[in-house]
Amino acid sequence: MGMIPQVKCRRCGATFSSMRSRCPNCGTRVVSQSSRSPGTTPGTIRGTAAHDRAETNTKWQMAFGLILVVAVILSVVVMVTASLDGMDNANVKVTATPALLSELAPQIEAAPTAEPTPMPKVEAIKILYMNTKDLTPENAWPTMHVGESININAVVYPMDILNPVVEWSINDTEGTYMTLTQKDDGTVDLTCNGSVSGGVKVTASCNGTSQTITIYCRD
Repeated sequence: MGMIPQVKCRRCGATFSSMRSRCPNCGTRVVSQSSRSPGTTPGTIRGTAAHDRAETNTKWQMAFGLILVVAVILSVVVMVTASLDGMDNANVKVTATPALLSELAPQIEAAPTAEPTPMPKVEAIKILYMNTKDLTPENAWPTMHVGESININAVVYPMDILNPVVEWSINDTEGTYMTLTQKDDGTVDLTCNGSVSGGVKVTASCNGTSQTITIYCRD
């Protein structure tokens, strides 16, 4: 019995004699292995076209694999280098360039303000009646009756003062006894409205200098 080889069941693992065709434990059929060796394929025989093609394919596969490995290594090196450069740049402080607008912008100077021409000093003012008679205390001041009007004007000295502005006023602002009307030609119309004892004072002023006369109103 010891000379008979034993086999093991491929299903249940029981050991039994190789003379049996089935496993005594589970009944699985014993499959006998072929003693024939596989034949050689044409690709393994040197000198054949199949062998040459197989060698060529093997060389191309090895070359492609080598190129792929080199490409992967280069990619890794590039990624590591880029990451290191990024860390170095992050540690570098960036200094802002100062703005040069103030230096480049043209400096525009404001135009000097023209000083107003001072008016010459007024030395005197004379009030004229009918543009000829100088109304001064030495001359007779005109006497008016109610309803009458006279025209007077003022002359500013010195005579070289251009376009002097003369302001007129009376002490009867309500016009009870006299009305003062300024005309476009610079003269003034005085109208008597009622009798008043002591008369009405009329004043002409220009640049701080003035003259006052008295006009009498009678019934």
